[in-house]
This record gives sequence, C-alpha cells and structure tokens, in this order.
Amino acid sequence: MQTSTTQQFGVAVSFEDTATAFALKTDAQLYQSYLLFKALHHSWLVKVGTSSVQWALKAGLPVKKLLKATLFQQFCGGETIKECEPIIYRMAALGVGSILDYSVEGEKTETGFENTKKEIINTIYYASNHRQQVPFCVFKVTGLAPFRLLEKVSASIKGQEPLALPSELKGFEAVRERIDQICRVAAENEVRILIDGEETWIQPAIDVLAYEMMEKYNRQKAIVYNTYQMYVTDRLEKLRYWYDLAAKQGFYLGVKLVRGAYMEKERERAAQLGYPDPIQPTKEACDQDFNQALGFCIENKHRISLCAGTHNEESCYYLVSLMEKYNIKPDDSGVYFAQLYGMSDNISFNLAKAGYNVAKYLPYGPVEATLPYLFRRAQENTSVAGQSSRELLLIQRELQRRKIQPSYSQKVKFCC
Repeated sequence: MQTSTTQQFGVAVSFEDTATAFALKTDAQLYQSYLLFKALHHSWLVKVGTSSVQWALKAGLPVKKLLKATLFQQFCGGETIKECEPIIYRMAALGVGSILDYSVEGEKTETGFENTKKEIINTIYYASNHRQQVPFCVFKVTGLAPFRLLEKVSASIKGQEPLALPSELKGFEAVRERIDQICRVAAENEVRILIDGEETWIQPAIDVLAYEMMEKYNRQKAIVYNTYQMYVTDRLEKLRYWYDLAAKQGFYLGVKLVRGAYMEKERERAAQLGYPDPIQPTKEACDQDFNQALGFCIENKHRISLCAGTHNEESCYYLVSLMEKYNIKPDDSGVYFAQLYGMSDNISFNLAKAGYNVAKYLPYGPVEATLPYLFRRAQENTSVAGQSSRELLLIQRELQRRKIQPSYSQKVKFCC
C-alpha cells in the first residue's frame, strides 16, 4: 500500500523508515509508547479510564503522578516552557520544530483569561529567541473568552439572536483586546501565531476575530493564521471567500488546514437541537475537501501561507507532489507540515529528513488543566479508523528492528 501511494504521487519521500521515525525515543520510551497505544486501541478501556480519572481527581485521589507518566508524557511536553526545553532541542536536532501550545482551555474568570493571555505572550517571546526551534505559537480563543459569550456572538453573526446587552458588548470587546495584544506582540516579534479551530457554534466569532487580526497584522506577510476544520462541510467555500477578501483588501492569508477534532460532539448537538449535521457525510468527502484545500492554497501561494496539520499519509504525499509540481522548494517558509507531539512520528521525522518544514504541536500546562486536550487525544485514537493500529504497527516494527524483548521487570517499571 505504501509503495503504491508513493508511486501514485511520484515522490521519493517514504513514511516507512521507523529508525528515522523513532530516533527521538530511547528503548524504554518506545516500549512505553507501545503499551499506551495498545491500551488506546480498546475504546471501552479509554471510556472507563477517562471517567475514572475525572472521578479520582474530583475525589482528591493522587492520580496526577500516574497520569503524568502515561497520557501526559506521550502527548505533552511538560507543565512549563522550561520543562519542554529538552524535547524542543531534541526535536530540533532532528529537523522538527515545536509549536508551543499552552493547552489550557475553557477558563471561566477574567483573572484566568488574563493569566492565559500572559502565558501565550510568554510563548511568543520564547519563540522570538528560539526561531530555529519554535517556528509557530498557537492559542485557543476559549482560553481567553467565556464559551457562552462566543456562542452568543456567533449566533448574532448568523442572525439567530441579537447581541444587545451592554455587558455582552463590553465582554466581547475585552476578548478582542486580549487577542489583539497577543497578535500585536507576535507581529512586533515576527512570530507566526496560529488560532485554533473549535466547535462550529462558536467558530463564527473566532473567524471574525481572526480576520480582523489578519487584516491588521498580515500586511507584509502572514503572521496570524486561522484554522479550517475540513470535516465541516462549508470550510472549502469559506477558504475561497476569505482568500477573495484578502486579495481585495491587500493582506496575506495565514491558513492552517486540519480535518477536525469534535465530530461526535458536533453530531450529537445537531441531533439534539434538530439542525442539519455540519460534518461531512463520509470520510471520503472530508479527504476530498482537505486535498482540494491543499491544492487551492498551493495554487495561490503568492497570497496564502500554509500550515498543513494532518496525520493522513496520503494527504502529506499529495502536498509533497503539489510542491514539486509548482517548483516549491521543500524548505520554502510558506509551507509547513504539522503533526501532534506523540503521534505520527513516521510522517514528521521522515519529512524533516527529506528537507521539508515540519513542526510538532507541543502542548504544555498543569496536568489537570490539560485534561480536555489529553482526553481528546485518547478518544481520537479510538474513533479515527486505523490511527492507533498504524501507530502500534510502526512501533512494533521499530521494537523488532532494535531487537527489544523487554523482561517482565522492565514492563512493570515502565507501567508504574
């Protein structure tokens, strides 16, 4: 299958080299990843495990150490930027950058929002002093704004309900000011900043803020990037719309393409409230829109800077083939591949070895605050067909290549 895919797109890159894929990991770390992905392969275990962790934390039980040694260690860089540094430098030595992601979301107080804003700005300052290691920073608007406010603003944008209360107008202006401060610091330090995509019923407010920032700070080049979740049926249309607007108004479009992360929640809400399901009807339809969006961005590279956030090997091969077709050099700063830390290392490190720009999302933050992110990663590896299976297969191949057959005592050590 892999050979036929490389032949189909006519590219020399291959994602089968496990020695390159897992060069970052020691034998012990590799085996621990094997155990974790083997557990994530069982959806019932993930459901029981996430529920148990939530209950244990509420009950005040000491599960933080176990959580930090398993899910957190696999998918997060540390609790602080300083804790992330060893990983940042080890990945950079192999040609892979880090996207610093203060992975705290769903804050509820003004103090919490302000603290999150300050930490995001800290990531920008860090990136400005470590440009080779940290090519992007990122944030979620839900870390800076009340969810209900974003929901109401989005409904107002769609004409579903008015936004009239003075407190609501004042609250949204405070959100706009926080985001403007972040983007202004990013522009002043020439650090690219990604705005993550979120649920469709709050996305209109996020889109408005993102494009206000682009129009303001992307006059010379793309600094601010907005995210398009291509499993939403209207995103390709929206990408074309915002490209036309950027061309007319004279700013550059920063585009991060992903497939999406909230499918079950989106479908459940649509069914409960009786509106059309916003998610693509099939995986094939999502893949088609994603790849069409890649083509659109590359065809319009004079106006668009692209960060392709994907774990899909075929889409990565397709993007490589597009770059070759349009004579775009692998290290062109306007095109980046991105994957999540702890996943799809075979894509990230093999692309980097071939000279392409690659960066890993590197979340960090207090263990308890990163739980929503960690639970999404756990669920993703059960709900996305073949994801945990593919990770397991590659890890097993590398374990065999290294001739690792851990003893029982080693297994106990890794698990505890």
